[in-house]
Amino acid sequence: MELATSPWFLPLAGLTAGAVMGYFARREHFCTMSALERHWYASDSTGLRTWVLAAAVALALTQILAAAGYADIGASFYLASDFVWTGYVVGGLAFGFGMALVGTCGFGALVRTGGGSLRSIVVLSMLGVSALAAQKGLIAQARVPIVDSLGIDMSVIGGQSLASIASAAVGADVRWLVALLVVLGMLWWTFRDGVYRSKWGSITVGTIIGVAIAFGWAATTYAARHAFQPVQIEAGSFVVPVADTILQLITFTGEFPDYGVGLVVGVVLGAAACAFGRKDVRWEACDDARELGRHLAGGFLMGVGGVFAMGCTIGQGVSAVSVLAISAPLVLLSIGIGARMGLAYLIEGSPFAAFREFRREPAK
Repeated sequence: MELATSPWFLPLAGLTAGAVMGYFARREHFCTMSALERHWYASDSTGLRTWVLAAAVALALTQILAAAGYADIGASFYLASDFVWTGYVVGGLAFGFGMALVGTCGFGALVRTGGGSLRSIVVLSMLGVSALAAQKGLIAQARVPIVDSLGIDMSVIGGQSLASIASAAVGADVRWLVALLVVLGMLWWTFRDGVYRSKWGSITVGTIIGVAIAFGWAATTYAARHAFQPVQIEAGSFVVPVADTILQLITFTGEFPDYGVGLVVGVVLGAAACAFGRKDVRWEACDDARELGRHLAGGFLMGVGGVFAMGCTIGQGVSAVSVLAISAPLVLLSIGIGARMGLAYLIEGSPFAAFREFRREPAK
């Protein structure tokens, strides 16, 4: 109990999980944007399968921890009663488009920062500031009427958990069955590709990220049950925690960093350890004003979009999936569409080219 009541427990727990995630993500080049781009343009689903594997592992372990009483996932904001569908759609589209402009997501930008990317520091700075503006600043004044006020109360059907909704529909507790079916479906799709089954590096990083997310639920639940102050139950996201980290760096409020701040710092340190160990540190800056503008715009869209959508490719793509939140597929679909439009804008000159069939030239 003394460990949980220490103000250093949460940031150190987050630092540990983040360092492991950052190290292996850097080593195996885990990047959501790259995974989507290669899937669409190169017919290579390795990265996408690794991402799905991470979500499947997180889902399985989180549900086991919840059943054993070690993870209070019911207190997660992903399972709040209000289904803010406009935020999920608009925010997801904005986040995906911004991700394409930058070439990676918030998590990927942290990993790149650990390898010496100054461009990623620009992106993270803009992401954090715009996230604060969407949370508490002028942009929040627009968020309230177009997102918060249009939320649909899901409490009458058990909240935003797919398992709870299914249980309410059939009149019996089928939460374990739903979780099992979803996990098996995700694992089946992941390993149906014989080539992927031989890629142990990708399988390892997907598994580790999934374990780290489940660890987050357990660590914050443990702290919440023993700490003397309120603790947010969370697992892993890289939008608002980036903003919180910036605040911790530039202001002193007397409050200790939380789990999310530790996670953000840990990812950078873990990625840096991998980069230095492999002699893979490369100082990278924007080539010109046009590239700088593109990174600033992308960071802004990801920060605002991530707040509106209540998560990013890791937050909604892995953490929300692990608690079977019905927001996850809607946000992920919106992020995918936004990313495809962003790539179409960069590669084909118009975001609307995303809605035309992409044809590759035959090999010569």
